[in-house]
Amino acid sequence: MRITPRTLADGREIVYYDTDPSAPPRDADDLRDLPAQAPASEMRRDPLTGEWVGLAAHRQTRTYKPPADSCPLCPSAPGKPSEIPESDYEVVVFENRFPSFAQVTGESGTAPCQPLVPSEPARGRCEVVCFTPEHTTSFGQLSPEHARTVVDVWAERTRVLSATPGVEQVFCFENRGEDIGVTLHHPHGQIYGYPFVTPKTATMLRVASEYFDAHGTHVLGDVLAAERACGDRVVVAGEHWTAFVPAAARWPVEVQVVPHRRVPDLVALTEAERDDFVAVQLDVLRRLDALYDAPLPYIAAWHQAPVRTGREFTWLHLELFSVKRSADKLKYLAGSESGMRVWINDVKPEQIAERLRAV
Repeated sequence: MRITPRTLADGREIVYYDTDPSAPPRDADDLRDLPAQAPASEMRRDPLTGEWVGLAAHRQTRTYKPPADSCPLCPSAPGKPSEIPESDYEVVVFENRFPSFAQVTGESGTAPCQPLVPSEPARGRCEVVCFTPEHTTSFGQLSPEHARTVVDVWAERTRVLSATPGVEQVFCFENRGEDIGVTLHHPHGQIYGYPFVTPKTATMLRVASEYFDAHGTHVLGDVLAAERACGDRVVVAGEHWTAFVPAAARWPVEVQVVPHRRVPDLVALTEAERDDFVAVQLDVLRRLDALYDAPLPYIAAWHQAPVRTGREFTWLHLELFSVKRSADKLKYLAGSESGMRVWINDVKPEQIAERLRAV
């Protein structure tokens, strides 16, 4: 894969990834008149939960539902410059123009008038991953070869961001559909380099460590073995990956895609494992779109090991979930979920797995 780093007009980095040896050089200049980047990302720790909260007021002015002919993620065209200066691309990654976390400077302190709330510069990195130059397609409609390039890019960016100053955890994810909150419809994902270990990952690592101490095995490995042995909730089974609806699913549509071998992150996957993931993932995504005979809004979230802690207890996996509880109804996070983090699911996991197998 040919990797071409360039610089946008405001100093942000953009990186082109090409697998076609005949692809032209990526040397187009960004001719837009953009102000220099000056994100003021901050994070404060909640003294009641110990969790960090990011503050990024500059994101209020980010791009919101532009018309298709002004999409900032499409290749640039005459008279219509975009975030990608080239007239075409295969897969491209660039620094988010409105980042939640960035290579900011600043001093440690406390929130105004609140000495119990520590404040730190939110020093990390946020990137946008454009899966394809085609505006009207989706990840699930990519060819296996093109989807495999995206997987390789996720792994490469995980490696790069893991070495970025301040980054403690790398999170690759995709938001799809307006019902999820998407404001840019071009097929894309994002990568966050967090300056802390996220609350969900910290909880999963604690549970995995306690389980290993008690049983001498990895909890997700044992969950996977039980799901494969039973089969009631398995949606797609490949040579190296299995996709299943978790028995304690929180969302009305939820699928976990888990490798049969424990690895801490995407970087550690073999060539064969990456190939098989693509086959399983594309199968799952096409089933999700067939569930209600319409593109399903979803979040696809990669759970990877933190950069420096808990790597021996992490089992890489992808979590896919949707807010759609029927063709015309959404699941809203109301009092129990939002207030107490106690989830109430309207659908039995066994039912949704059976329906996904059937479509």
